[in-house]
Amino acid sequence: MLQLRGGAALSDFRRHKLLATLQAELPAIRDVYATFYHFVDSDRALRVEELAVLEGLLAYGEPARDEVIQEHPLLVVPRPGTISPWSSKATDIAHNCGLGVIHRLERGILYTFALQQPLGEADGRRLVARLHDRMTEAVFPALDDAAALFVHHEPAPARSVDILGGGRDALQVANRELGLALAEDEIDYLVENFRTLGRNPSDVELMMFAQA
Repeated sequence: MLQLRGGAALSDFRRHKLLATLQAELPAIRDVYATFYHFVDSDRALRVEELAVLEGLLAYGEPARDEVIQEHPLLVVPRPGTISPWSSKATDIAHNCGLGVIHRLERGILYTFALQQPLGEADGRRLVARLHDRMTEAVFPALDDAAALFVHHEPAPARSVDILGGGRDALQVANRELGLALAEDEIDYLVENFRTLGRNPSDVELMMFAQA
């Protein structure tokens, strides 16, 4: 899996806004940096000319800062097993530019922090919760972990959980039958979100959410 560093993932305004939000709960954080990283799944290693084309396609936005401090790295990526809209569009563009060797491009954000002191386990969990959406994203501690994005499994038959028809009760039954151990607030969150989406979740989606 090829990894290519991209530009800044947050403008200065958004970065300072995120920092203020994090510091309100985690005062040990002195600063936060966010950088795009691109991950490439391909048939083979790219040739020099192919790599030059790809790097040109991925040269967008503001340049990333060359941070000296790289504490507590957290990589936020789309959930393994899903394909983000960005991935679909970027992969199509790469193919149209003659890069048919590429199976898929995906993008993540690497967050790093300047800390007054190391974060404890509980604070680390709070930080992870603030940085991603459990419905659609996953968090890894290292860039190499993004290889999970490109692992191919034979799809298993999925069962739909009828939240639209059965509401909260249907999800509580699935919670018991599947051993999801979802908390009450997580059940409320899922019911609200899938009602907003206007569809029912599959058991696979629920299990992925529970494992986050």
